[in-house]
Amino acid sequence: MPDPGRAESGGALPPGAVAVILLLSALWGLNMVAVKLASAGMPPVLQAGLRSVLAALLVPLLCRPLGMRFGAWRQPGVLWAGIAAGVIFALEFILLFIGIGLTTASRGVVFLYGAPFWVALGTHWLVPGDRLTRAKALGLGIAFGGLLLAFADGLRAPAGPDALRGDLLCLAGGALWAATTVLVKASPLRHAAPAFVLQVQLVVSAPLLLLASPLLGEAWRIDPQPLAIGAFLYQAAIVAGASYLAWFWLVSRHSASRLAAFSVLTPVFGVLAGALLLGERLGTGFLLAVVLVAIGLWLVNRPAR
Repeated sequence: MPDPGRAESGGALPPGAVAVILLLSALWGLNMVAVKLASAGMPPVLQAGLRSVLAALLVPLLCRPLGMRFGAWRQPGVLWAGIAAGVIFALEFILLFIGIGLTTASRGVVFLYGAPFWVALGTHWLVPGDRLTRAKALGLGIAFGGLLLAFADGLRAPAGPDALRGDLLCLAGGALWAATTVLVKASPLRHAAPAFVLQVQLVVSAPLLLLASPLLGEAWRIDPQPLAIGAFLYQAAIVAGASYLAWFWLVSRHSASRLAAFSVLTPVFGVLAGALLLGERLGTGFLLAVVLVAIGLWLVNRPAR
């Protein structure tokens, strides 16, 4: 895979890397719609488990034409760090799906996408050269303010009696998502090939998610509606396969905190996808929210002075 510009671990992202992370954020935003559509055909945790199974089968096929290798994964500590990342990966989805069921979607998204703050704090303490500067902290705050504005209408909607528990579970899910990213940068996984980093997470998470599904009371049913199956295949092949492979490739080369900040765009793209594909209404302050997110990301990605 060609390198779209290379930065030092904690340096500003080059234009090529920004272009790739923008594309990934758009793909992940569309995935928010795909999860809704696929849920009509299969329960969410079962969906996540089957997604990991199919993606694990597809990743080696994707790597071959790209010239990517699984690398020397027998290096000390790499396999165990990969297994730990896979367990965290599975727990993240379990907590998130339980949390979304207890709170509103808007609140769940806002708490989940607190993840860039956790990444910034984790890399500040554990990854040399990826420090939390004042500009980065200010940029994260402004971008997150834009996210709050984008979901303002949903946040004002009444929430159920279990909303606080759901909020905390979504917050924990975001923290685990961040923990996976920090672990890749701060553990022996930083020496591993991106293909291995993804594959081990898929292989470890698949049985854990499939086991969790019946334990959470999900019925193992699959309704073969074409739209639901198509949405599921999008999640497995495009998101969990190709896009996650590109994500870990970026993380191996660039600042994790700067990359994670761009994930705030994912729910913004998700709102746009919902409006275009599902006819959902855009909030009154959506355009201003996009402007705030853009300003925040510009501040995050400014070169350190």
